Amino acid sequence: MGDALIEARDVSVTFGSGSRAVRAVRGVSLHIDQGEAVGIVGESGSGKSTLARVLAGLQRPDSGEVLFEGENIYQRGKAYRGDKRRLVQMVFQDPYGSLNPRIIALSAVSEAVRVHGVGSRADATARSLELLAQMGISERDAKKKPRQLSGGQRQRVSVARALSAQPAVLLADEPTSAIDQSAQAQLLNLFQGLLDGGLSIALVSHDLGVIRYLTQRVYVMKDGEFVESGPTIEVFDNPTQDYTKKLIASIPGRELRKART
Repeated sequence: MGDALIEARDVSVTFGSGSRAVRAVRGVSLHIDQGEAVGIVGESGSGKSTLARVLAGLQRPDSGEVLFEGENIYQRGKAYRGDKRRLVQMVFQDPYGSLNPRIIALSAVSEAVRVHGVGSRADATARSLELLAQMGISERDAKKKPRQLSGGQRQRVSVARALSAQPAVLLADEPTSAIDQSAQAQLLNLFQGLLDGGLSIALVSHDLGVIRYLTQRVYVMKDGEFVESGPTIEVFDNPTQDYTKKLIASIPGRELRKART
């Protein structure tokens, strides 16, 4: 383990109370180093999206703490105060729901660029077009509203908006779940390029094929707890828990690939 850029220590989250209480996250700990991609995997309802929101400072844990660069993310009651707010950004599962349907993609990104310190409107527009181009969005498509874009394009616009802050950590919650395989490949290649540039990524997904492709380490989550963790290749090739074995067996084409090798 290197020096953790972001770290969760014994984090727990409970929704509701009494007989209706649901323990979404139960005493989990993880760390993400600079330039590292870490996967958080599990079935729907396992608690992985709640944990991502905790890391982003959007959900306060009932117990435990999240550290960023060695300091608790909550200072004087608020998460990621000051300049630290821009350093941890989140890409949500539903890009259509996270983008304003009434404004074009370019405006969605330039609005974020201006929030994070670019002075003039012209400078913000130029920077936004550059970010969108890096994400494979043409200037023509940048002038479309979200409903006029494909699912993959909307997700890449969301990534461009998150990158406008020049973050150190990108938290991606099921970014490939609503897009086709071609768009998935494009997005994952974009993420790989960002990792090569030093960005850290936490990839939350139930798709273990995506996790194996991109991440160096993985945490397997079930009923709010981590049941297994370690280097991605080791966990995939030699899982120790029945739950992990079941998830890995569900990867499309796995048995055929094993037979061929």
